[in-house]
Formats: sequence, structure tokens, C-alpha cells
Amino acid sequence: MRTFLMGAAAALALAGAALQAQPRATEAEAAAALDAAIAGPQRSDENRARDRYRHPKETLLFFNFRPDMTVVEIGPAGGWYTEILAPALKGRGQYIAAFNNPNASPAAAKAKEEFIGKFSDPAVFGNIMVSNFGPGIMASMAAPGSADLVVTFRAMHGLIGRNQAEEAFRAFYTVLKPGGYLGIEQHRQKEDRPNLPGAMQGGYVKESQVIALAEAAGFRLVGRSEINANPKDTADWPDGVWTLPPTLALKDKDREKYMAIGESDRMTLLFQKPAS
Repeated sequence: MRTFLMGAAAALALAGAALQAQPRATEAEAAAALDAAIAGPQRSDENRARDRYRHPKETLLFFNFRPDMTVVEIGPAGGWYTEILAPALKGRGQYIAAFNNPNASPAAAKAKEEFIGKFSDPAVFGNIMVSNFGPGIMASMAAPGSADLVVTFRAMHGLIGRNQAEEAFRAFYTVLKPGGYLGIEQHRQKEDRPNLPGAMQGGYVKESQVIALAEAAGFRLVGRSEINANPKDTADWPDGVWTLPPTLALKDKDREKYMAIGESDRMTLLFQKPAS
């Protein structure tokens, strides 16, 4: 396992230039790489069971994923998408996990250490990079202009709730190459409800909020998808989105009801940094 250091920025930039000199991998190659990673033995049974809700192949193809890209994942937590992205990029691209700043708390430091240990086998995951992501250091997650794709899954409510979203979107813009993509999946709030901090909306955020933040940072919206939509989710549960699976915050209370609803209704948005 290599940890991302700013001293590696020059090497990463050279590698990116070499990749740009070659034809970009095709969508068919991306689909094949994702199929292999999704079916691979490195994935836990628990994570695999969520594929019917999370649609990883369809989501990543919508985000224009290619196996020769430099991809930054924001806040990978336990690594649900890392189990797919890192193997799919192994040998051709680069996966960077922009992990929560370990200096924030002992728990954050432990989580990062466990993540590094879990994904330390280069034969399976390649030489992934792990950088820090937090207030004041977000733009250091990768070298400026080095990433082809930045992805973030179900993190917007936390960034908005902690008043960190504006800095985060500026950082996404900084690390992306001109023409690079930003893919966002997030629990979706109804547009007719008031704007509130993320936690006060039960973990849900309106599409209009996310789009406004991205456009203010310089991005343009290039696509919306209903891949991860769930019309059964009314976004008004007793314990917010965590009432639904996989968390099931109410435990056995109305469990069958919430299992029948399934995971949250999610926006899936694609933004692009202008090429010039």
C-alpha cells in the first residue's frame, strides 16, 4: 500500500500525460473491467447483496468510468465501491481514496488504518493511493489537474450539514483535469420541502441544492439518471434515511415494511469541468 504524498504529484502528472498520449479505453472495455470486478471474490457477500439497490456497473458507466482513468473517491468509508473500483483500475489506471482526515479524531485514524489494511494486496487492488480529506485540506486529496473522474456516494448531506460543501466542490474542480467528470449519488429530498442542513433533512438533499453548489464551483451539469431511483421512498421517515435498509435504525420495528421499501431514492448526477 502506498500512501498519497504531495511529493508524488510530479510522478502522477507524468503518468497522466502518458495515459493521455494513448487512446482512451472504450466503454466496452470499461464494462468488461467492471463485470470482472463486480463478480470478483474480493467482494464481501454483504456488499454484493446490495448490488440490486446500488447498481454499481450502470452507475459507473453513467459516470463515464474507464479502466485507464485516475479516479478519486471521496470518503470511501468501509470500501463498498473500493472493492469494485480498485480492481477495475488495477494495472491501467489509478484509484485514490480521499479518506476522512485521520487527525480529526482517534476513531477517524483507526478507520483509515483499517481501510489501508483491508485494501493492501496489490495483486487484487493494485497500488491504491490514500489521501486525507477534510476542512482546510480538501484540495490536497490529489495533484491539481490530475484526476479524470471524482466520485462521491451518499456524502452530500454530511458536507452540507457541516458547512463544508462549498470547499469540497472547489476542491473537486481543482483536482480534475479540464474536461474531467464529477459523479454524485445522493439520497434525494423532495423539491417542495425546505432547504435544511443535511442531518435535519434526515440525510436527504434536494437535487437543486447539489446542482447549485456544483455550478457555483464552475461545473456544468451534463447528465441526470434515474438508475438509483426508488419511488417507494417518501423521504420522511422517523429516523431519516437511516430508517431504511441497510441501517434499519428502528431495528425490528416495522422491519418488513422498510425492507419492502428498500434502500433510499437517490439522485445520480454527472457534472463536467469545462475543457477550457
